[in-house]
Amino acid sequence: MEEPGSAPDPDRDRQFCELCGKMENLLKCGRCRNSFYCSKEHQKQHWKKHKLTCREAEEKQRAQKAPPGSREEPQGSTQGSTQGSTQGSTQGSTQGSTQGSKDAGKVKDVISSAEGSEVSEGKLSDDGINNNNSSSTLRPSSGARSSPQKLALEYIAPCMNKHGICVVDNFLGEETGLSILADVKALHQSGKFTDGQLVSQKSDSSKDIRGDKIAWIEGQEPGCEKIRFLMSRMDDLIRHCNDKLGNYRINGRTKAMVACYPGNGTGYVRHVDNPNSDGRCVTCIYYLNKNWDAKEHGGLLRIFPEGKSQFADIEPKFDRLLFFWSDRRNPHEVQPAYSTRYAITVWYFDADERARAKEKYLTGSGEKGVKVELNKPSEPR
Repeated sequence: MEEPGSAPDPDRDRQFCELCGKMENLLKCGRCRNSFYCSKEHQKQHWKKHKLTCREAEEKQRAQKAPPGSREEPQGSTQGSTQGSTQGSTQGSTQGSTQGSKDAGKVKDVISSAEGSEVSEGKLSDDGINNNNSSSTLRPSSGARSSPQKLALEYIAPCMNKHGICVVDNFLGEETGLSILADVKALHQSGKFTDGQLVSQKSDSSKDIRGDKIAWIEGQEPGCEKIRFLMSRMDDLIRHCNDKLGNYRINGRTKAMVACYPGNGTGYVRHVDNPNSDGRCVTCIYYLNKNWDAKEHGGLLRIFPEGKSQFADIEPKFDRLLFFWSDRRNPHEVQPAYSTRYAITVWYFDADERARAKEKYLTGSGEKGVKVELNKPSEPR
């Protein structure tokens, strides 16, 4: 058991629950002392996959005459709660409020995160509703109107490759944005939203981690035509960026996760969308909140880019589109929201990583929980 008063761990920002990606209140595996989990339940669920590396680490420790830890019981570490809250609040007061809202589109802006319920893969399709409003205003850059191809090639791809985060304001225009919002509100009022769940976790404890209500939309559902149009415009941008986003080869995506924070002070704790190489490489979020004031309404998406001292605060403003890498490079949290907050999130798959993840499951090298991971995003918007 690690002592609560132990010295701060310099590697804290690289520590995640190996199953769900959560970064707060972590427990260290007492056997290998290299892996972390948010609960004993998650350690046990991940054991079939973790045991090989765990045993290798244990053997190395024995070779170095280090005392072996306990077998399956994780040893508690309070570093998640004591360090995470201290670091987050300290940086937040000194950097976030002044940097985040100023520099949208640079490493200073961000969103929310989603862990999922049922999500099937979708192909990058050309379907959607024809709309003359296909150009976008790129306010964080020059503010000039751009075609989707120009926006993708001259702004989004370079920005992602440099910062790992990219913000586009006035993406579809007010009229189209309001029509998407109308679809979302109707969907919400229909009672089809359910509590956001964590991967492989069905207990009420997930409510302590995320407080959003969600619905998964394929785009063909009645009353979701404008959501479908948004998805097709997202696909257009990714298609134009393809082969220019790092080394990724994007060939598909999830359904859209439509999310609502009801405005009662709930948020989503610090986490990673894809901590386990399930194939998701780019997180894409569209915000629908008119006249949002973060000082009054909260609900910031705060991203903690790996290896950087500053974080990025992104307000969930109406008609704002956000991209960021889905893996461990971008831990993030949704701060408590005090007004109804809507967002739509889609995750895009890298072909090679997705194929490897499926192969691991099909060959039986993963545990039962991996199947859930492959078909559900591991993180809210």
